[in-house]
Amino acid sequence: MSEFSSDIYTEPSTIDVNTLDNLGPLAPMAGIWKGERGLDIKPKADGPRKQAYVERIELYPIDPVTNGPQLFYGLRYLIIINKPGQAKTYHEQVGYWLWEPATSTVIQTLGIPRGQIAMASAVVAPDAKEFELVARLESDTYGIRSNPFLEYGFKTVEYRIKVTINDDGTWGYEEDTVMMIRGQEEPFHHVDRNLLFKVAEPVANPMATGVPA
Repeated sequence: MSEFSSDIYTEPSTIDVNTLDNLGPLAPMAGIWKGERGLDIKPKADGPRKQAYVERIELYPIDPVTNGPQLFYGLRYLIIINKPGQAKTYHEQVGYWLWEPATSTVIQTLGIPRGQIAMASAVVAPDAKEFELVARLESDTYGIRSNPFLEYGFKTVEYRIKVTINDDGTWGYEEDTVMMIRGQEEPFHHVDRNLLFKVAEPVANPMATGVPA
C-alpha cells in the first residue's frame, strides 16, 4: 500500500511564503558562514593524507516549493573551500538543504564539479540540534551518481553528513564519504569536518523583498 495519496496534483491550501519561519532544524544554518579550521582526510596512493582547509558557505532561503501536495522549505547553498593561503579553489559544491514539515524530513542535495551528485536524507525533529543524513549508492531515491572514471577508480558507496547546531550560534559538520578505491579491498573513509561562524545574515528572494536583482 502506498504511503502517498492518490491525488498527486492538488497543492496545499495554505503556504507560508516566509521561508525563514518554516525551516525547522535548518533555521539556524541560514546566512553566510566561514570556517577556518577545516580538516580533510583524503586518499592518496601512499595512504590517507590530512589537509587543512578554510571555507565559505552561503545559505540563502528559497521560496516554498511544491510537488503537488508535497511542500518543501529550503536553503540554496554554495560552498567554496581553499587551502590556507591559496587562492585556487580546493573544493566547490552547490545544492539545497530542504525541510518537509509534513514528514519531518531533511534532504541535502549536492553537486560537485568532479562529475558527481548525491541526495541524502533523514527524519529529524523540528527543533533538533544534531542530525545525520545518509545517501547510499544502491538507493533508488536518496542515492549517489558518479561519472564513469570515479565509478571505476573511486566508487562512492555511501555518504553521511552529521550536523551539530551549537548554543553559541555556530554550527559544525562531519562528513564521511565511503569509497571503494581500485586496488584496495577495504573501504576508504574520506572524512571532512569544520566549525562555521556567521559573518552575514541570509538574503531572501530579491523580488519578494524589493531589493534590486
